[in-house]
Amino acid sequence: MSHAPLTLLGGLSVAQFLADYWQKQPLLIRAAIPGYLCPVTPDELAGLACEEEVESRLVMERGGKSAWQLERGPFAEERFAELPATHWTLLVQEMNKHVPELALLQEQFNFLPNWRLDDVMVSYAPPHGSVGPHADNYDVFLLQGRGRRRWQINRTEPGADDLLPDLPLRIMRHFVAEQEWLLEPGDMLYLPPGVAHYGVSESDDCMTVSVGYRAPTLSDMLAGFIASVLAERDAERFFADPDLAPQAAPGEISLGSRQRIRAAIRDLPLDDASIDRWFGRYTTDVRPGHYLPEPEQPLTADQLRQQLQQVGEIWRSEYARFAFFDEPDGPRRLYAAGEEFLLDPPLAPLAALVSGQRLLPAAALLPWLESPAGAELLVELYNIGCLYFLAESEDE
Repeated sequence: MSHAPLTLLGGLSVAQFLADYWQKQPLLIRAAIPGYLCPVTPDELAGLACEEEVESRLVMERGGKSAWQLERGPFAEERFAELPATHWTLLVQEMNKHVPELALLQEQFNFLPNWRLDDVMVSYAPPHGSVGPHADNYDVFLLQGRGRRRWQINRTEPGADDLLPDLPLRIMRHFVAEQEWLLEPGDMLYLPPGVAHYGVSESDDCMTVSVGYRAPTLSDMLAGFIASVLAERDAERFFADPDLAPQAAPGEISLGSRQRIRAAIRDLPLDDASIDRWFGRYTTDVRPGHYLPEPEQPLTADQLRQQLQQVGEIWRSEYARFAFFDEPDGPRRLYAAGEEFLLDPPLAPLAALVSGQRLLPAAALLPWLESPAGAELLVELYNIGCLYFLAESEDE
């Protein structure tokens, strides 16, 4: 763990941040990224919100049919011409999928594990624009990208009774600020889960870049694991008790029956290795309702090498998540978009490379294409859509 101070963390080391702030308390960092300017303009953000494959929302505190009206995109272009001068916010999710600079922004946060990373959201608001006081169940770094936003926080997590009724948003009924700050471009506020916060634009071009970190619920993980186990089991296999013994009371669940049922449940693959491998697939899988764009034409190893030499770099798809772990005294397992790749020790550094950075230079990958095993892995990752050349994305 690094003990060197990071500008992004206000001069704290990674060890200090994780020990004192991560999932514990908020942290304001002035000039976390000095001179930062969001690479997307307000007009470009609105343009993206008009596209079918982009997830966007419009929150109208005023000017809608009711207070805190929520609209979901895609939007017609004329919708933005109809908006009032104040008191609304446009939010666009997963901007890392659409803007390479925002994909690379995530690497500023490489001191945190990638499997916890959710997405980069960008919001735009005119003066007084807000989504209301609320609390989230994830960690977030709020980086000011343009203009100014005033943030207020309260460390008390709101209960159900604290929320305004009959709204699609979880907005607090009563919010009392404990601390507040005015953020300028490049300033950043870290908030752990459960901290109530209220951000209000104080400029004409307020844009905030949110780098969010997810934490799956225990019930979601359990449901996902059980679903995975069931998918691998024979659905036609029934409970059987050929050695059923006579019993006096038909209403009783006998000890023998209970023992057989316990044994059937305990027969689930609950060993550490099975759980680890399931979680690798689960945490990197493409989200329901989303898809992994595949290349128009699959490439051979020679074609991939030629293209890489010509273009000079290849990108990791933001539609795919990557992770790896090592088996005790065994191979390294790489996971990409829910697929598992079992790698022998010589390929272990390649797994760390492709799962650790989003822009992969030709100089780093070409030596791996000289190895049959390395070439096989890279070709498969490309052909299923986990790697792509930026020119292909621009042509679509």
